[in-house]
Amino acid sequence: MASDAGVPGDSPFRSERSVRSVRDEGPQFVLPLVVRIERGGPPGRTDALETAARAVLTLLADERACGEGEWARAVRDWQDARIRKVVRRARGAEWRRAEALPGITLTGKSAEVRVFPPVPLDGWPKDLARLQVSGTDLDDPEPPGDAAPGTPVIWFNPGLAMSAGKAMAQAGHGAQLAWWELSEGERNAWCEAGFPLAVRTATAGLWSELTASGLPVVRDAGFTEIAPGSATVVADHPALR
Repeated sequence: MASDAGVPGDSPFRSERSVRSVRDEGPQFVLPLVVRIERGGPPGRTDALETAARAVLTLLADERACGEGEWARAVRDWQDARIRKVVRRARGAEWRRAEALPGITLTGKSAEVRVFPPVPLDGWPKDLARLQVSGTDLDDPEPPGDAAPGTPVIWFNPGLAMSAGKAMAQAGHGAQLAWWELSEGERNAWCEAGFPLAVRTATAGLWSELTASGLPVVRDAGFTEIAPGSATVVADHPALR
């Protein structure tokens, strides 16, 4: 995935439509996320999307991912490529094995999502590689209400249909773009507040306004489900307006 909006020309979120760079010729990395989906109580879709976005932000802010931290090299290698994220699902013993691996678990109202330090595209830990990646679909028990005033919102394109797993990855992309655009002080304030955010689907009219607003726009690489270059989400953080 990539974004064209407000991002330096050498950013890994550059347009996928641009000329391939040396980054594309080097090793590629992926950020694994695993959502817990038990047979008897799957999480709500919006809660899973919001929890995935907060998981990505939590990893980016973690001291292990920064400076000389133990995950910092992997994060740098990942951020120097195409910033791929892949969401898989687990339950029961699968979830317990995933929790035993280094990572961070975020809990929402009903969702549990574990994010792991980036891994090579073809080098997943076996306990994550065996998890299912396709067919993850979730529903909301009732439509989500309006986001509270002042809450950062990740707005989804109303014209695109995505599985829950694909949408969770896109929500994570949007949160990451917002994070990169913020100043250090704004990042710290968001982190200290616990990364409040909302995920909502825009109306057609609002989507047109958002994509012309200068806010960060995620454009998908087209590896799965949707066409390359499709605008999937807009990251609307109050500090970016």
